[in-house]
Amino acid sequence: MAYTINHLNELEAEAIYIMREVAAQFEKPAILFSGGKDSILLTHLAKKAFFPAKIPFPLVHIDTGHNFNETIEFRDYLAKKLDVKLIVGSVQDAIDDGLAVEEKGANASRNVAQIPALLKAIEDFQFDALMGGARRDEEKARAKERFFSHRDEFGQWDPKNQRPELWNIFNGKKQWGEHFRIFPISNWTELDVWQYIAKENIELPKTYYSHNRPCIERNGTILAVSEHVQAREGEEVKDMQIRFRTMGDATITGAYLSDADTIEKIIQEVAAARETERGNRADDKRSETAMEDRKKEGYF
Repeated sequence: MAYTINHLNELEAEAIYIMREVAAQFEKPAILFSGGKDSILLTHLAKKAFFPAKIPFPLVHIDTGHNFNETIEFRDYLAKKLDVKLIVGSVQDAIDDGLAVEEKGANASRNVAQIPALLKAIEDFQFDALMGGARRDEEKARAKERFFSHRDEFGQWDPKNQRPELWNIFNGKKQWGEHFRIFPISNWTELDVWQYIAKENIELPKTYYSHNRPCIERNGTILAVSEHVQAREGEEVKDMQIRFRTMGDATITGAYLSDADTIEKIIQEVAAARETERGNRADDKRSETAMEDRKKEGYF
């Protein structure tokens, strides 16, 4: 236990150092807030980094319009509790304004449509740095990211042209119109996240804990039935005991069969898992390079 606590303290110190670097180097930084555990953890770290002052960054949420109700409720609750500014970018507005196109077909999602909504929010509010909760262990494209990840004036990422980060020296220099995506918890694993949540007693949406919910199974993925996900011909709605390892658009976020209804049980479950938490995300299964392709265009 002592080793675990020391390890978590080192990860916390690294993340807080990076956040303070962001505050020092950039004029209009923000936190990308999805309502998932990693962005909640990031917000908790920001609170610790600048205590007793308030968090000096707004929370930016790109709302697909297909979120879980629990995610939106928790987002609003946390912003109010921390007295932090919440900025919501709307995918539906981007579609209505002709900036994004609604996908059609049986497996349509609004995941790619988040890109123009995010880029519009960056332009409207002139953000020059956006901190996100992405981690290198989640997905191979995210493993390529630096802590300070440069984006050009079009919001695009070039994984072959990234700046070195030697001895924790971070280069935030940019041209007008460019910005950075910052990933303070890049070195954390899913297990680290859950152990830290337990250590700090961080509140999370109840969807992360085992609960009964009407579900369907589609293409090997368990999806929760909602106003956004309905059973198709040949699909059977069943009550399942599930939990979610990630939070995102309800149409693509797969659940896992689980009886882990406490943090202690979740930690045991994660320690024994042989699939990454994004392994059940339908959007990542579209191709071998689905995540990297989206990130090159401006995705989180």
